[in-house]
Amino acid sequence: MESSPKTNAARILDAAGIPYELREYTVNEDDLSAPRVAEKIGMPPEQVFKTLVARGDRCGVLMACIPANAELDLKALAAASGNKKVELVAVKEVLGLTGYIRGGVSPVGVKKPYPFYLEETAGLWDLISVSAGVRGCQLILAPDDLARVVAAQRCPIARS
Repeated sequence: MESSPKTNAARILDAAGIPYELREYTVNEDDLSAPRVAEKIGMPPEQVFKTLVARGDRCGVLMACIPANAELDLKALAAASGNKKVELVAVKEVLGLTGYIRGGVSPVGVKKPYPFYLEETAGLWDLISVSAGVRGCQLILAPDDLARVVAAQRCPIARS
């Protein structure tokens, strides 16, 4: 869409020479769920990835990106990140840590670079969708490009 405002995440991808598409949708404040976003942008939930912010007991803040229809496996994330225990951060902490609001957390353009873990099933798709950094707009891009720009470690961190 020509009217899409360029988000910080989109500008970072432009600067890195990474091709992407912005896909806008109408936001329902009562349902910010990733499966609903997938439905609104016309992609299967396995191909739409939500970005979660967590804190490990050893490494501190880290980020994980998993399919819309999956749950984060905290034990698997802890193992992948070298922590004994990992917990999701409180919603009220997300903006301060990332610069993004709940429902609009993009893996790209976070306030400071945190260790980033991408569910390995992202590699099954030519393109995946992640938040563009605002509610109501998704970035569609190749998982390899996303992994490269955020220095992602790919690992099995989701469960159905």
